[in-house]
Amino acid sequence: MNLEPILNNIEQAYAPLSKACREEFIANSEVKHFEKGDIVVREGQYAKKAYLIINGCARAYYLKNGKDITDWLTFENQFMASIISFFSNEPSPHYVAFAEDSTVLEFSKDTVDALSNKHHDFERFISKIVTETMLGLCERLHIVQFSKAEERYQHLISVYPNITQRIPLTHIASYLGITLETLSRIRSKNVRI
Repeated sequence: MNLEPILNNIEQAYAPLSKACREEFIANSEVKHFEKGDIVVREGQYAKKAYLIINGCARAYYLKNGKDITDWLTFENQFMASIISFFSNEPSPHYVAFAEDSTVLEFSKDTVDALSNKHHDFERFISKIVTETMLGLCERLHIVQFSKAEERYQHLISVYPNITQRIPLTHIASYLGITLETLSRIRSKNVRI
C-alpha cells in the first residue's frame, strides 16, 4: 500500500513532516487490517501500539458491572490508542476494539519516542495529535455534563453525520451517557420533524 497519500491526509489534519521524518515513520510503521470486533487492547494490558485510522473506526470502552460503556470513538485520519497506557506505561483502564473492518497505520511507543527525539517536526506532529485528542475528549465531557440528551445527540450527528450507519445504537447511547430507549425516542422525534 502506498503510504504517501495516506500520510498527506494525516499531515493535513495535524502537522507536516520532513521527507526524512516521513521515510523513518513509514519504515517504522505497519499497515494493518482489523475486522469488526477485533480487540487490540484489553483492560489491564499494557498498550505499546497506537493507530492512525486509514479507513474504518474504533472505539474505547469500559466493562463495569457487566455493562459495556463506550468512552471514545475514532474515525478516518484520527488517532486511537489506550492513551493512559500508551503515554504513561500504566495498565489500560479500558478496551480498544474496531467497530468496523478497518485499515490502520500501526506504530509503537518506541517509534514515537525515537522519532520525537530525532525530529522536531515529528514531536510537533505527535503533540498536535495528542492535543486534538484531548480537546475532543474535553469537549465530549463538557457536552455530557452540561447538555440535554437531545443536544448531545444533535452535536454528535453534526460532527459525524453517518455515525448511525457505522456504530451500533447501543454504543452511541452509551457514548452519549443516555439509555438506548432515550436515544430511540430522540431519533424517532427527529424523523417526524
